Amino acid sequence: QVQDELIGELGTPERDRFEYELQMDLIGKAIKQTRKERNLTQEELGKLIGVQKAQISRIENNTSNVTMDTLMRVFGALKAKVRLQVELPNINITIG
Repeated sequence: QVQDELIGELGTPERDRFEYELQMDLIGKAIKQTRKERNLTQEELGKLIGVQKAQISRIENNTSNVTMDTLMRVFGALKAKVRLQVELPNINITIG
């Protein structure tokens, strides 16, 4: 009950936004953890994909403002397996 009051009930725009931001935060944390496991600095990862260290820091801390292209380059540099699934009415697309 209290949780719904704070973040909105399931299916509401407020709740959808909360869940989206939570997922983006988890992706950023996963990128950071994987980068460290690969013994890469933010600067080194940035060089691999052609961006500045500051951009890697922003990606790790707030992936919601990152383009899909940049995110895919980060995943490629980290040798991540990516699977994207899009579900629309009457259409289901899976990439990866």
